[in-house]
Amino acid sequence: MNKRFRIIVVTIVVLGIRVFSSTNHAADISGTLQVWHKVTVTFDGPETGETAEPNPFTDYRLMVTFRQGDRKIHVCGYYAVDGNAAETSAVSGSKWRAHFVPVSPGQWDYTASFRTAKNIAMTLAPQAGVSTSFDGVAGSFTVRPSDKNGKDFRGKGFLHPSPEGYLRFSGSGKYWIKMGADSPENLLAYADFDGTFDTDGLNREGEAQGGVFLHTYQPHVKDWRQGDPTWQGGKGKGLIGGLNYLAQKGVNSVYFITYNLDGGDGKDVWPWINPEERFRFDCSKLDQWEIVFEHMDTLGIMLHNISQEQENDQGLDKGELGPQRRLYYRELAARFGHHLGITWNLGEENTNTDQQRKAFAEYFHELDPYDHPVVVHTFPGQYDKVYKPLLGYPYLQGPSLQTEDTHNQVRKWIDESLKAGKKWYVCLDEIGPANTGIKPDADDPDHYSDRTKHLWGALMGGAAGVEWYFGYRFAHNDLNCEDWRSRDIWWDQNRYAVNFFMNYLPFPQMHHADELITGKNYCLALPCEVYAVYLPSGGTTQIDLGNSNYSFSVDWYDPGSGGSLQIGSKHTIHGPGKQSIGLPPKKQDKDWAILIKLESRP
Repeated sequence: MNKRFRIIVVTIVVLGIRVFSSTNHAADISGTLQVWHKVTVTFDGPETGETAEPNPFTDYRLMVTFRQGDRKIHVCGYYAVDGNAAETSAVSGSKWRAHFVPVSPGQWDYTASFRTAKNIAMTLAPQAGVSTSFDGVAGSFTVRPSDKNGKDFRGKGFLHPSPEGYLRFSGSGKYWIKMGADSPENLLAYADFDGTFDTDGLNREGEAQGGVFLHTYQPHVKDWRQGDPTWQGGKGKGLIGGLNYLAQKGVNSVYFITYNLDGGDGKDVWPWINPEERFRFDCSKLDQWEIVFEHMDTLGIMLHNISQEQENDQGLDKGELGPQRRLYYRELAARFGHHLGITWNLGEENTNTDQQRKAFAEYFHELDPYDHPVVVHTFPGQYDKVYKPLLGYPYLQGPSLQTEDTHNQVRKWIDESLKAGKKWYVCLDEIGPANTGIKPDADDPDHYSDRTKHLWGALMGGAAGVEWYFGYRFAHNDLNCEDWRSRDIWWDQNRYAVNFFMNYLPFPQMHHADELITGKNYCLALPCEVYAVYLPSGGTTQIDLGNSNYSFSVDWYDPGSGGSLQIGSKHTIHGPGKQSIGLPPKKQDKDWAILIKLESRP
């Protein structure tokens, strides 16, 4: 339950480490010196501690500027106690650290700005405070191209929003569709993390019954692999194994809250040294979080960081962007902003004001040098109130939808954002009702309703991705899920859907076009080139090919089983005007996806 107050003196040898000195201080450069890999710069500075005065989190500010030619990247740094806190659980030390991700090979130069003043960490003004300790330390290191491939983000670059409304890798240029686990939201309420315990908050029916609960993810220990990370003699295998399982199933995003005190549901996740503190951070716990997050990069899993819940969105500075919130966001950005795939979510079911949300979003972009997307989640029925004032706002990249009206809401916010001049990154992140969500396979082995209404309903509306909430009346729910295999069939069906889009469609160039087909069916189109049609109830439909007299191939895809494209009763259709696409090859009363592709022009 409590952090162990011990310090172990260790010596670490890191291959490829380079050390540079300025005045009497040394900066250690560690990590893999390749493009898109984390490079860590560690300075020896004032000897202090998590509870010391002056407060090392508020009264010192580390910024490191990295330069290559005319390019400058300014990175927030943080207090790192002994530099090895994940292993030692140290609470004091003299190490200060910044993480950097080089975006191109060659030599990079760096210069540290280390200044002190009362509450200096809450301001970004460069000349605030006074110079101290290792301020001005400079050096350089040389980076080579990445040697990673496959799912590993380190071979692809940062996930950035694109003008087409999808995330796209900054290195490879490839587009990406999110397929995520929304539950458990208290992912980080994990027994193997330092200073983590259940404050006995929620005891609602079906959620963490008994009042005291921490995750162990014991069913996933078997999924941990030799060579995977652990800490303190083997801790972490359950969570690391669970992430391995999700990645193997095709899941590429995980939703988690970093602060659920002050009325939040779980009341078991916080970054501070205790549940009452807001200005001092638990360095060993956060270093252990970082081990997990770094493993997620290697697996190709995006971090979907929910910074607060509806119940506690007034908990920091009474909802304002005040000193508590500024420091909290700064620590998140400094410690975790280097990850290649991360989305900053301003809050679940957010009830802050429009002015506050805009201030939060702008501040995240000021802190984060890598332009990760910022989104916001809200209640069903609150969409217009929350989202309309944010349309076109440059620091907000999209809505995080909670809805049962999936297809219509996805289309609406894509269209509204286009009208405002900036297409949003629109995702379905939670479905209702709250007591149901996505049921375990044991309770809903076919998942027919959720597959047709929500999974394909979202993607065929143009959504950039989906994540799935687990309802509280079912096993392995949003607060006590221990085994993601409880939805094993569901993950397969998600993977089949994403594979269809990734393998067969130029989806970034397509737009929802339900008006081109008959019946209550869905259509995405790049007119006269390629069409995707989805029939939730099977059967057939007609598609309007316009004035073209081109020939189009017709191939069928089984959303429930995946596999190869199949041939139905018609393999070719010809324009102009409305044409029947024929019947599916089998299971005519089940859902089908159809690829209609230009075959030839006369």
